[in-house]
Amino acid sequence: MKPRSISFVAPAYNENASFPELIAELHAVGQKLGIPYEIIIVDDGSTDGSAAQLARIASTDSKVHPIILRRNMGKATALMAGFQHSRGDVVVTLDADLQNDPNEVPKMLERLAQGDADIVSGWKFDRPDHLEKRLPSRFFNYITSHFTQLQLHDFNSGIKAYTRTAAQALDLYGELHRYIPVLASQLGFTIVEVQTHTRERKYGETKYKAKRYLRGFFDLLTILFLTKYSRRPLHLFGGLGALIGGLGMVAVAYLLVVKIFAHQAIGTRPLLTFGVFAILVGLQLFMTGLLAELFVRHSGARQLPIRDEWNAAGPLT
Repeated sequence: MKPRSISFVAPAYNENASFPELIAELHAVGQKLGIPYEIIIVDDGSTDGSAAQLARIASTDSKVHPIILRRNMGKATALMAGFQHSRGDVVVTLDADLQNDPNEVPKMLERLAQGDADIVSGWKFDRPDHLEKRLPSRFFNYITSHFTQLQLHDFNSGIKAYTRTAAQALDLYGELHRYIPVLASQLGFTIVEVQTHTRERKYGETKYKAKRYLRGFFDLLTILFLTKYSRRPLHLFGGLGALIGGLGMVAVAYLLVVKIFAHQAIGTRPLLTFGVFAILVGLQLFMTGLLAELFVRHSGARQLPIRDEWNAAGPLT
């Protein structure tokens, strides 16, 4: 689809020094495209005076639409806030640290305009990071691609272009922003990649520490569950319950045969303890699946912890 209007969405945490250059670059791209646009910067509970500076900028620039979260909630929640408050029929996300080059946006929009994709994801093929950051990233992308069967080079690229429908359909929390392509694919959207230029960080320090790799592993387990069983949890818990409970029933049935036909005492045999325990665990897993099914059916939309917002009313110009 050829965009008629664009919402630029940039989540930010302690990136105050980058705002003037980021906004100037996005203005230049928006004016070059020649269509209505807005610049949404979501301040994720920064402690460096970002909220005050964004308020000052928004007071003189109606195209800048800051959203201030009440506290640091993480990039996924910041993106959700941007998605929910965007007004363009195409949403372009990029990191506020200036590493994503806004000049790559027209190329991504051209690819989106071909009409065979809902999301165009950037591929940081020339990332300037050190080897200790690139190698874990490559491993993460390989594992994610292998387990999700989605063939992408870069799942966690910050620069992406979405149709409005795709952006509004996502439900992000925690650190699931790493797996946006997987979540979108599970919802039936098509994702394609284009190579994008990546710049070195100019201000501040990276927010990605070593502990993110452990969190990333647990997030991968979460995403595998969400994409396969989030709408049918009984299939997972019920299946495990049936397997474990079935083993327990086989063990108990065997001991009953021994008791009846071989006249052997079974009250003190460890196999009896295992059998009874397995049956109880199987029943508990089955009941957990039923409760999860009820929760899925009755879960509603989440409220985002927004404190302030500017320039949110009216059509895009």
